[in-house]
Amino acid sequence: MKNPQPAIRNAASNPWTVMNHSAPDHPAYMQNRELSWLRFNQRVLEEAADPSNPDMERLKFIAIFSDNLGEFFMVRVGSLFDISEMSPDLRDNKSGWTAAEQLKQIYAVVPGLIARKERLYDEVCAALAREGVRDLDWEDLEDIDRDYVQQIFRDTMLPVLSPIIIGPRHPVPHFVSRAVYAAALLQAGKDKTALGFLPVPEALPPFVRLPGHAFRFIRTEKVLLQWAPELFGEYAAQELCLISVTRNADLSFDGEKFEDSESDFRSQVSKLLRVRDRMGPVRLETDRPLSEPFLKRLTALIPVSRHQIYTDRSPLNMKYVFRAAAELPPPLAERLLYKPYRPRLPASLQHGDMIRRIQRHDRLLFYPFDSVEPFLRLLTEAAESPDVISIKITIYRLASSSKIARILCRAAENGKEVLALMELRARFDEANNISWSKMLEEAGCQVVYGIEDYKCHSKLCLITLRGRTGPRYVTQIGTGNYNEKTTALYTDLSLMTADEEIGRDAAAFFRNLLVNDLRGEYRRLWVSPFGIKRGILTLIDREIAKGSNGCVCCKINSLTEIEVIRKLREASRAGVHIDLIVRGICCLLPGVPGETENIRVFSIVGRYLEHARIYCFGRGKNAELYLSSADFMTRNLTRRVEIACPVQDPVLREGLRAILDAELRDNVKSSTMAPDGTYVRRLPGEEAAFCSQAYFMENPILPAAEEPAPRRRGFFARWLAR
Repeated sequence: MKNPQPAIRNAASNPWTVMNHSAPDHPAYMQNRELSWLRFNQRVLEEAADPSNPDMERLKFIAIFSDNLGEFFMVRVGSLFDISEMSPDLRDNKSGWTAAEQLKQIYAVVPGLIARKERLYDEVCAALAREGVRDLDWEDLEDIDRDYVQQIFRDTMLPVLSPIIIGPRHPVPHFVSRAVYAAALLQAGKDKTALGFLPVPEALPPFVRLPGHAFRFIRTEKVLLQWAPELFGEYAAQELCLISVTRNADLSFDGEKFEDSESDFRSQVSKLLRVRDRMGPVRLETDRPLSEPFLKRLTALIPVSRHQIYTDRSPLNMKYVFRAAAELPPPLAERLLYKPYRPRLPASLQHGDMIRRIQRHDRLLFYPFDSVEPFLRLLTEAAESPDVISIKITIYRLASSSKIARILCRAAENGKEVLALMELRARFDEANNISWSKMLEEAGCQVVYGIEDYKCHSKLCLITLRGRTGPRYVTQIGTGNYNEKTTALYTDLSLMTADEEIGRDAAAFFRNLLVNDLRGEYRRLWVSPFGIKRGILTLIDREIAKGSNGCVCCKINSLTEIEVIRKLREASRAGVHIDLIVRGICCLLPGVPGETENIRVFSIVGRYLEHARIYCFGRGKNAELYLSSADFMTRNLTRRVEIACPVQDPVLREGLRAILDAELRDNVKSSTMAPDGTYVRRLPGEEAAFCSQAYFMENPILPAAEEPAPRRRGFFARWLAR
């Protein structure tokens, strides 16, 4: 039986008409990973088109789209360039395309996304201008404003500027990846031409706020572009523009890259970070069309092909948006930003000893709707309690100012054994992790730098206490990083339990990792690279055996692992009802006749980044429910150390069902994937409008008291009863 399709509306503007079909022999129920990611980023951009979002928040979504796209070029496009050179005949196992063919598809699709971004940027800026927030050009300034900006330029900008002219005595500058430069085609006399560049220093504020009651400003790069002609000496500027170069940042941390004599892994990573910024360019952005002579001179210095050059009238660096949002006067902020939200402190965790409360009942926090404070209290108690022997934790990303790291330092200073398994290879957070690892070591913590050949992406904290008959454990397992900043921005889950079997598994996990044993046996936990995929496939097989009585519902960020995709397709053909809530990449195509007719795929993009992972196999009391740090991606299931933990407490199981219930009901911020891979936004239809994130802001998923939750009669219960 086919799943009923929710009410939907067509997405605006379709840049996908230029996309070619996949190789003819590829599976009809799969799609290319890179194009699926670009479709996700389009959904981010479409939030800027949603008039229900406040106008400054709409501008933030454009900025997030831009930053996402930049990282996509640095990592994924960079990786495809490497593969196209090293293994040109290697084909993607979903689409059948070579790396070169994938790059062709990407470069064909992106211009349409940029055009959509430009239109939305103009629309949102016009709306902000009507509210009194104006991003001005030099030509818009009154004489008094020009005098003010000129003074700022002379006093604060000019002393830190470093104009460069390319000539015999001036080597080609290194263009820092994604930095913005004013570029000029210069001429002195009839035959003497040159190129000039003026880097926009990161040390400067992103804009100059103009005097007056209105929120008016001019971006710093516009000021520098205006004054650049005066900085190139005898040369006259014939043509000016802003440019930004995006470089390949897909560094491999494989062991063979290091010299045999190198023993300090932290030093190795530091060296690779310096290499990253000098890798080859994969994109050149300009803020306006350029003449052919200017373009030829630029591409002689920056080796990119014409299809790698993008003209983008919107800002090449949109970090200024978040600074502007933070500086809005209160009356404007009230109209133009989301209403401030303060995470709630669960009633049962507001007071008292956290360790004792967890020993009494398992606890579950749902960020950002619940405060991270109970977990911080747990760590603080562990750092101070004489009963605590040790704290062991896996760290992938930390906040730049981390309370968690400081508590761990205090625990070590108090004589606790503190073991931090620190992953230095967390992309773009390597430098921050290196800094924290030094501080932890100086405080007396034992710091281990990941596992050879495998990134440690698990989120596990084990507190060991003295007991009368042996050690007792309090274990925390999370879906997101130990980062207080992201707990306010991402939806994540944090399970805290005193279950002895889970505690013993966690203790075994740390012992195994210290000796590089990834094949350890565990009673309750699934541990990748060997345990999670095996567990997923086994439980899907169990549902396949039930036929039309089987069901699977999983909330994840991405789905790329081909064995899992094939198993889900097998389950669909056996009649199993499958709902997948996948925020980002999804290489499985739902609703394909004869293949995936019983599969539905939803994606939610809203105020908060959907990041929690929940696996549900089966119905009712017999359902297997897990929370995990792992997505259904090849890297998570076979090349990373990840953990999935069963949830057996009846109250917490109801909480996880409440999350799935709400997200399956969402008809405001949810989109449904069609069999061709496109997404369409859901409409309320006959049902009332329901936004899951707005619901969670007002309603806790768990009861305030410590007794079992009342039986839920919502959509998820009906889904289980199908």
